[in-house]
Amino acid sequence: MTNPMKTRRRNLVAKTLAATTALTLLAGPAFAAEWKYAIEEALEEVQGVYATKFKEHIEANSDHTVAIFPFGTLGESADTTELAQMGAIQFVDASPGFTGSLIPELQVFLMPYVLPEDPDVLADFYKTSPTINEDLAELYEAQSLHLIDMFPEGEVVMTTKEPVTSPADLEGVKFRVMTTPLLVETYNAFGATATPLPWGETFSGLQLNMIQGQENPMFFVESTKMYEVTDHITFTGHNTFTTAVAANKSFYDGLSDEDKALVTEAADAAYDYIIDYQKGLEDEALAKIQEAKPSMTVTRLTDEQREPFRKADEQVREKFVEMTGDSGKAVLDGFEADIKASQERVGSGG
Repeated sequence: MTNPMKTRRRNLVAKTLAATTALTLLAGPAFAAEWKYAIEEALEEVQGVYATKFKEHIEANSDHTVAIFPFGTLGESADTTELAQMGAIQFVDASPGFTGSLIPELQVFLMPYVLPEDPDVLADFYKTSPTINEDLAELYEAQSLHLIDMFPEGEVVMTTKEPVTSPADLEGVKFRVMTTPLLVETYNAFGATATPLPWGETFSGLQLNMIQGQENPMFFVESTKMYEVTDHITFTGHNTFTTAVAANKSFYDGLSDEDKALVTEAADAAYDYIIDYQKGLEDEALAKIQEAKPSMTVTRLTDEQREPFRKADEQVREKFVEMTGDSGKAVLDGFEADIKASQERVGSGG
């Protein structure tokens, strides 16, 4: 039986590729200098701010131009990742919540209570981790992608229709998760009924009570108005939203050494900018939510309240290793070593 979602995606990819090819042939060499970059958010959101800074650096230091395609203009995240793999676009933001289905080891970013909560340690970890920038980067190559950068987008919070202070409060709650196996495992371990859904169906799903919860960074909860269809925000401290910036491998491999250096410099400039940009962003977004909806409750779980959620992590770790084998175990061990190194480096002020 034909899957209508897959059929729609194939049609979208085919149409976009055809349109891109036609434009390239019509415009000639000048158009080839334009690099297409698809993101999973709007231009004014974190990924859009990063992409804009990346674009500004490229265009200020070369004859290339960068066209940014916000979420929805080329489809959902699965669509844009596929377009990048095919070479129809040159750059893509692809969060591990989606690419974890392609590269199972990337689901390490989705495991609860693995990433450090300290933002300075987190920023250092993403920038310096050999596990990310060498080991995981190598896995992208097999998927026709070249890893350019990874950056954090803020602590993930739960928004629900009923208050949450323990896993028991999630019993019977259909909780929307990205379409990747480990997130399903995580929220089932948390006590909820994990419900994979494309992002485009999340607001209406909450509105119609088909689902009763979702998770995202605070800025995204505010900008997408998730607070309009949920009533409670819970800080569990279990994760940080991660985004990867990847390029089509053939495109990247074909760049001159000068252009490869340019891409690296642009990514470095955008990374430093987005880390600084996010300082205070969570508090600003929360203030906007509380102003728009004063009845919205905000709960920050104590260490004692977090403990049952932390215990669920053991089950998720076992599942991760079962799914990814020795390769995944090596990535998890590498994460823990790299995080420790970042903690020591940041703690010593160096």
